[in-house]
Amino acid sequence: MIPEVTPTTMFTPAPVPDGRVEVGGQTYMRDARGALVPLELVRASDQLEDEVVRKIAGFALSLSAQVARFKAHTFEDLGDFDALLLQEYGLTKGGPKGNRTYYSYDGLMRVSVRVADLIDFGPGLQIAKGLVDECLNEWAAEARAEIRAVVTRAFNTDKEGQINRSEIFTLLRLEIEDARWQEAMRAIREAIRVIGSKIYVRIERRRSQDAPWEAVTIDLARA
Repeated sequence: MIPEVTPTTMFTPAPVPDGRVEVGGQTYMRDARGALVPLELVRASDQLEDEVVRKIAGFALSLSAQVARFKAHTFEDLGDFDALLLQEYGLTKGGPKGNRTYYSYDGLMRVSVRVADLIDFGPGLQIAKGLVDECLNEWAAEARAEIRAVVTRAFNTDKEGQINRSEIFTLLRLEIEDARWQEAMRAIREAIRVIGSKIYVRIERRRSQDAPWEAVTIDLARA
């Protein structure tokens, strides 16, 4: 089961070196280039900033480790529950893909497990791009600017060289009757390949049975 987390353990920072280096009885701090600078030559404001950053980093490292343990315990607890449910009652949660949701008895809390497919595109995507380009060239001025923008974003790669998947799926939702466009969309669908999956856990709560669900925030950017 998930271990109890007390305020003391929750806010205990991970050990972080203080950044001081002792050499021959002299205290130094290493700068961003790796050089050793005598402590007395480091400005007081820089020392203070260094201390604040190391303090925050210590808490962040501790919290990151707790989140990792929480995730592991969550999957362990849900796995144990699923096994018990099957063994004792012959029941299973969710569908064949692995998506499932668990509720507290009062309906005020729920834990959802979602399995998302990791999508890639095969060489058929280049065939689709050629057909789409043909359509845009022939339509010329008649092609709406927003369609051209979606096509540009869809087939442009990001800095990691990845196709913009969300924009590709936006193309599939456009209702255009041109036969070449339809053929291009068919080529895109055939190019889609599932290369793996990723499991997500979402914890939510609500104040009453008719209130909207609110996510329990673990993401620092959304806290």
